[in-house]
Order: sequence, then C-alpha cells, then structure tokens
Amino acid sequence: MKAIVFHQHGAPDVLKYEDAPDPVIRASEVLVRVKACALNHLDLWVRRGLPNVPIPLPHIPGSDVAGEIAKVGADVTTVRVGQKVVLAPLVSCGKCTACAAGLDNRCRQATNLGYMIDGGCAEFVRVPEVNCLPYPENLKWEEAASVPLVFQTAWHMLITRAELQPGEDVLILGAGSGVGSAAIQIAKCLGARVITTAGSDEKLAKAKELGADHLIHHTTQKIRDEVRRITNKRGVDVVFEHVGTATWEDSLASLAPGGRLVTCGATTGYDAKVDLRFLFSRQLSLLGSYMGMKSELHTVMKLV
Repeated sequence: MKAIVFHQHGAPDVLKYEDAPDPVIRASEVLVRVKACALNHLDLWVRRGLPNVPIPLPHIPGSDVAGEIAKVGADVTTVRVGQKVVLAPLVSCGKCTACAAGLDNRCRQATNLGYMIDGGCAEFVRVPEVNCLPYPENLKWEEAASVPLVFQTAWHMLITRAELQPGEDVLILGAGSGVGSAAIQIAKCLGARVITTAGSDEKLAKAKELGADHLIHHTTQKIRDEVRRITNKRGVDVVFEHVGTATWEDSLASLAPGGRLVTCGATTGYDAKVDLRFLFSRQLSLLGSYMGMKSELHTVMKLV
C-alpha cells in the first residue's frame, strides 16, 4: 500500500510518501480502507519526537480516520465488509480491569492510532473490531474524520470530568484549536454560557459562528479581567484548560468559588505553579483528563 511515513523525527520534510507493507489483521481485527485522515496536533508532536517516548520507526502517523471496511478477522461479528465507519482512535488491551469497566482510557497499555502504533495516513489501517463506530451519513468523509480525537477529548473533559451543567459559565481557552472548537460546540449543546479566547480576529469570528457567547482576544485583553467583567466579578464555574503555563494563572484566577479547572494538555509548558492558599480558600477543584472512553465517542457520534 501507499502511506505517509517518517523514518526519523524532525521537520515536515521527514514525511515521505512511499510504499509500506499491507497491515495483517488478527482474528478480532478489521482492515479499513482509509477514505479520510484528519490532522491532529498529536501528529505534529509525534513527527517532531517526544522526550522519553520511543515511537517505533519507521512510523505511519494519523489518529483520526474515516473509511470503509475492506476485510474482517475470523472472530468479527458486529461489522461487515463494505461498511462505512469512523474509528475510535484509542486502542486498549480489552482485558484489564479498566477495560472491563469501560474505562479504556485508563488502560495501562492504551495508545492512539498514529502514536505508538501505525495510524491512518495510509491506504489501509488495522484496528480492533470494537474501534469501529457507525458512520454519520450526514457528514462527508473528511468531516467525519475530523470528529474523533478532539470531540472525544472535549466531551470527557467537560461532561465526565468537570460535570458541566446547563446554565453554568465555562471559559474555553484556545478557541482556534481542534479541542477548543469542539468544546465550544459541546458546551453550547449542553446549555452552558461560553466565554472563549483566541489570538486573532479570524479565530474569534469562527468561535462566534460555533456559538460562543463572549469573546476574548488574549493578545490585547487580559483574560482574568475580561472574565470578571463578563461575570460581574463572580468568575466561571468551569475552565477548559489545555494551553499550559502561558494561561495557567489566568485560568485559576478566572474561577468562581467552588469552580473546577479541567486540563488535558501543556502546549506552552508543563511547569505550572499553584498558590495552595488560593486553592483551598476558594475550594477549587483541579481535574486531569486524558483522551476519553469509547462509550463517550459513541454518544458524540450520535450528536454530530
């Protein structure tokens, strides 16, 4: 098959379009003919290389895939050849206590397509049967492929971890990012009031189209000051954080008493500091979030 492959980490020019071996499926797996593979920020990190992460080389990136089943293993019963599917990007062992409880994002062997295993930037990709989700017929191939990783992550952060409620105020950092734009749509679908940030008028205009109620241009406005103005000095119930040290202090300062901050990333740095007095006196909650569960993605796919 043809695939996009890199044999070493580095700049975009390490990516090569070349021949690669066809994937060989196991009894519980399916072979998917890729129709579209979306670009995620994870793909950039994987290509550049991550400290202490021995990504196998040569490597095929690509976590977000939509396609058509080309072949099924002997034990596969729930999908058929020719069926259109969207793939859940998280591949877990399916045997541990976490997997048995449906908490596959806590599986110690879990990884993403295109991360520690080959991904979807190829003609074919192999995945476990359980990673095949029904295809939303109202979407084009490329639209369907753009859903899984960012919407699953945003759903897990807002709904499962932060337990965002209708009518609450939520601050979503980085409206121009994939996970940020997904979070805006999920929060509005739930009935929350959305305050969001971006670094350009173009990104803010797009956020407005997605339903954001209040916009903050973080290069010309102070995030915490604008949040206090918008909320009449109260602060927000939930902060959706994935930027890291560059926004961390503003994120904490934007919370109302009893507020929850949920984070899934550290793009601008991981060495964030917390004044413990501020944390306990305002009874704040700091929540970590990683990926999401297949059950959540099934719910998301019914809503897109």
